[in-house]
Amino acid sequence: MWVKTFSLGETVKKLSSRAVAAVTNGVLALVLIAVACVCFFPSAARVSSETEEGVIRRGTSADGVSLMFNVYWGTEEVDGILAVLEEYGARATFFLGGSWADDNTDCVRRIAAAGQEIGSHGYFHRDHTALGYQGNLDEIARSVQFLSLAAGKAVTLFAPPSGAYDEDTVAAARSLGLKTILWTKDTVDWRDKDADVCFARATQDVAAGDFVLMHPMEHTLAALPRILEQYRERGLKAVTVSENLAIL
Repeated sequence: MWVKTFSLGETVKKLSSRAVAAVTNGVLALVLIAVACVCFFPSAARVSSETEEGVIRRGTSADGVSLMFNVYWGTEEVDGILAVLEEYGARATFFLGGSWADDNTDCVRRIAAAGQEIGSHGYFHRDHTALGYQGNLDEIARSVQFLSLAAGKAVTLFAPPSGAYDEDTVAAARSLGLKTILWTKDTVDWRDKDADVCFARATQDVAAGDFVLMHPMEHTLAALPRILEQYRERGLKAVTVSENLAIL
């Protein structure tokens, strides 16, 4: 009787080949499943784009640029910013954190009295992607109620802290009658504490319709006159976000 024998090396090779084939088939199956999900469940594939559609990153003004100040600190700098804006006949939008506003109600009123725009920046500077729909609704509504009362004017804009948002954030803001706003240019002035850097980021390749993100920092205040002068030289004017969106 003849019996075919296999060496240990041949056996390992056969097993390895079978394992590779099994893994390859498994990967192909997963790819086919993914393709099927996109084809038969297109809404799942469009979540990120739909969320983006609910967010506004720039305006439509033919000659306006919007400076956006996100405020959770820097009361003294806010007053300085208001003075510079008045000197240059400029307008801006201040997205205020509710907890800061609650401690600085007089400053909120000064912003409103100066003719500057006030928007919501949430209440406690939370990560809105971790809140769910009801959590987003509670966090945003609380700030809007307080800011509207303090400013004496309805709040219509919301800027999520750290730019963190998801479909629940956008839906909650929309249900409160708010537009969700992000930025075109970020000066990152909270991290890079340099007036020249802030100036460069706020003015380089700036174009009509841009939203420029800032914070009430000492070096930002120092750069602000130069920024506004640069806009003038380029035939641009500083307007509120709502003016930039032509919704006033």
